[in-house]
Amino acid sequence: MARKDIRTISIFCAKCKRLLYKYRKGGRGGLVKCMVDRIAEDHTRGDMKCPKCRQAFARFRMYGGQAAHKIIQGKVFTRGMARR
Repeated sequence: MARKDIRTISIFCAKCKRLLYKYRKGGRGGLVKCMVDRIAEDHTRGDMKCPKCRQAFARFRMYGGQAAHKIIQGKVFTRGMARR
């Protein structure tokens, strides 16, 4: 069954404010990791570094056999998350 609470959020570099991803996020929790198959638009070079300031914002991890980008805390900010 498909999730009903999926929404598209924008993920930006905290240092230079550049758009990094448009991501289809599910659930109400904070952004911890980005599953690669849920990234709608990728504005990076695929190396998990900001294309403008070259700051690393994520690390590659495997979760249950699925590729994911583990977000480094404080390196990104988001828009479009649900308000609590």
